[in-house]
Amino acid sequence: MALIASDVDRFETARPRLEAIAYRLLGSASEAEDAVQETFLRWQAADVGRIEVPEAWLTKVLTNWCLNMLTSARARRETYVGRWLPEPLLTGDPMLGPADTAEQRESVSYAVLVLLERLSPGERAVYVLREAFDYPHREVAEILEITEAASQQLFHRAKKHIADGKARTEIDEATALRIVEEFLAAATTGRTEPLVRLLTQDAVSVGDGGGKVPARAKAFEGALAVATFMRGLFKPSAAKRAHVGGAPDIYATTANGGPAIVAVVDGRVVAITCLEVTAEGISAIRNQVNPDKLVRATGQWAAAHHGEAPLHTL
Repeated sequence: MALIASDVDRFETARPRLEAIAYRLLGSASEAEDAVQETFLRWQAADVGRIEVPEAWLTKVLTNWCLNMLTSARARRETYVGRWLPEPLLTGDPMLGPADTAEQRESVSYAVLVLLERLSPGERAVYVLREAFDYPHREVAEILEITEAASQQLFHRAKKHIADGKARTEIDEATALRIVEEFLAAATTGRTEPLVRLLTQDAVSVGDGGGKVPARAKAFEGALAVATFMRGLFKPSAAKRAHVGGAPDIYATTANGGPAIVAVVDGRVVAITCLEVTAEGISAIRNQVNPDKLVRATGQWAAAHHGEAPLHTL
């Protein structure tokens, strides 16, 4: 059935929330956009006048579409070249969704998005709907077509898996930027000792190049190994410049609510490095260099004001 203007407006009003749910469920902005578009097509084909609670209907359609995508994504990621990491989003991106509570902010942090990959699709859906969007278990059960008790059990398991991961220290944007500046200052000295002091003893570093950009699939583990790798990564070289098409300008920023480093060449984001911070120091460094996962960030970077000079140029 053809939609009237008010039906389209109702969907567009719901779009930001749907995109935020889909991004948390899928860890990919492009896949989230696809899921929301598919939901719109279902809305367009539905007898909208007979839908009593459109917001609930849209959330159910979107969530179940995402669950199907997660199932197929697991099969695709078995053949993914290298390590798969979520797509980072720069602060200010509307797809990050609500950030009013600590739970909402944590649910979209890069560290938690990585941990969500360990959950079953059902656990992930319950965690996102309950923790980030405050859906009661009764509504979650209706969306997923399970019992309320099953929803509670899935949520308990998901929370435990997340809690068993690295503890994350919540920090404000000013502190995040200071941490990045300290990290870059240490990484560009050409020595490992300053970096080691910023890292936890069990720190890890991993990158995602998607087979399109060189990135080590096996994680570097331990403060010394990570510091040695970072020292080389931030050392200027003609080879690096040739590979990315110029000399990358390095900025301190925030992504997914946490400290991050962005490398930019002629307005194009070529890398985002997310730092996971605990009370003991930087415990994880995750480098996203797959160009397919930096398209949205490039658009966001271009739309934002960057009057400040880069902290470093490789």
